[in-house]
Amino acid sequence: MNPTTEEETPVPQRLLAAATRLFAERGYDRTSVQEIVEAAGVTKGALYHYFGSKDDLLHEVYARMLRLQQERLDAIADSDLPIEERLRAAAADVVVTTIDNLDDALIFLRSMHSLSPEKNKQVRAERRRYHERFRALIEEGQREGVFATATPADLVVDYHFGSVHHLASWYRADGPMAPQEIADHLADLLLRALRE
Repeated sequence: MNPTTEEETPVPQRLLAAATRLFAERGYDRTSVQEIVEAAGVTKGALYHYFGSKDDLLHEVYARMLRLQQERLDAIADSDLPIEERLRAAAADVVVTTIDNLDDALIFLRSMHSLSPEKNKQVRAERRRYHERFRALIEEGQREGVFATATPADLVVDYHFGSVHHLASWYRADGPMAPQEIADHLADLLLRALRE
């Protein structure tokens, strides 16, 4: 079987790949629609057919990562594992999926303010849903007496996601630790904080 050529890749994926690369390298504000379509090998008409606007592309870059993370979190949270194992798995998973999609995370960190107010509101709602599901795991463990209640669950969530949201600013693929090692360390820190 021959590897997929660029022409065989569906146009929306080509546009997203080109936009992601350019937004990560140059920034959203310094990337033109013309540069995106040239990099994707399509016309402006194709971009507007699939996405409507550059703003829609920026929203989709972030939304696709959040959809993946939400699906994975829901699967972990709904599993039959003990609460401590579910929370540890969820805490590590968000680190690994963020590193695996580092350009998306970097774009979000640098460019979310560039989204239209409506799209910004959508992203915040999507992110809030994820954080609420994550917080529900902590609260479940606190109710069951597995986790201490001294620190409010909201603060624990903010603590962990503060680390996750800044991975794009310091993580390097050629660094001393693999993504899973970093994920394990951050998940262990979270669980230690909940045992105090």
